[in-house]
Amino acid sequence: MNITILGSGSFASAMAMHLAALDHSVLLWSIDNEQVDAINLTGYNTFCFKDMKLSENIKATLSLEKALDFSEWYIMAIPTQFEREVLEKIARITKAPGHMLNLAKGIEITTGNLLHTVHAEICPNFTYSALSGPSHAEEVAIGCPTCVALASKTPGEAEAWQKIINGNNFRIYTSDDVVGLEVGGATKNIYAVAAGIARAMELGDNAVAALACRGLAEIMRLGHKMGASPLTLSGLAGVGDLMVTCYSMHSRNFRLGLAIGQGKTFDQAVAELGQVAEGAYTVRAVVENSKKFEVELPLAESLYRVIYKNESPQALLSELLARPPKPEMRF
Repeated sequence: MNITILGSGSFASAMAMHLAALDHSVLLWSIDNEQVDAINLTGYNTFCFKDMKLSENIKATLSLEKALDFSEWYIMAIPTQFEREVLEKIARITKAPGHMLNLAKGIEITTGNLLHTVHAEICPNFTYSALSGPSHAEEVAIGCPTCVALASKTPGEAEAWQKIINGNNFRIYTSDDVVGLEVGGATKNIYAVAAGIARAMELGDNAVAALACRGLAEIMRLGHKMGASPLTLSGLAGVGDLMVTCYSMHSRNFRLGLAIGQGKTFDQAVAELGQVAEGAYTVRAVVENSKKFEVELPLAESLYRVIYKNESPQALLSELLARPPKPEMRF
């Protein structure tokens, strides 16, 4: 079948390669003329996976109108903070019904909203689903075994996407907990940045494991207040994604934290990374939401202070460890 992917970054490209291997025809929408020409004329992507020949089932376009006309099945692979802008362009082009699967992991900074809320506000004509879980693009592109969760509130919608995407070492588990999936996918990036800082500071494996575990506690506290199921956050979209993001060099958020922990400023670290690391931006929205929902998130607040107030990670570590002892499990 025909599938449109809105976006042309690493995960969009990896998903295109996976879908093409399942014999789907894929049209990537990009704003990069050089990338579009290279994909269409040479079969190679100039942005990522440059040495991998693309299937003939993959084409690219600069035209959003052509991308939307190609299919009624759309995959959104746009960085979170740009989704509203793209959705507003889509809404001006079409009001026709369709199916939208969102791959982005983040919270909109300007509103503090999860992405399903943004989509419902601007493009209510699309039936919405979201995908999340431990799925580095680099591994999806080469067919490494990958398991993810896919959620939709509309009965049968997650199962429809499951039939389209599942296969060739890429396994889909369905859910109706869109909130839980999006909370887990967004917030885990925060703790991956913190894990990178801890690794650069050479705090040891014990410290990084404790950070990831206490990060999960914060994710579950916030998720509980926002209506997420703890079962979702203990699964692929929560624990699974948190583990892979906190321990892998494939993780942009982890690498951003490494650079900050090595003494680089936030701006220097971002420039060195050269790609979007959502955790650095999501932490702003999460800290605001923690006030709104009256949730204590000391690790997230500490990362916010490191990035946006230039406070010392070492000083904040001492402050965190000096906090009064408390029970482990509590909401």
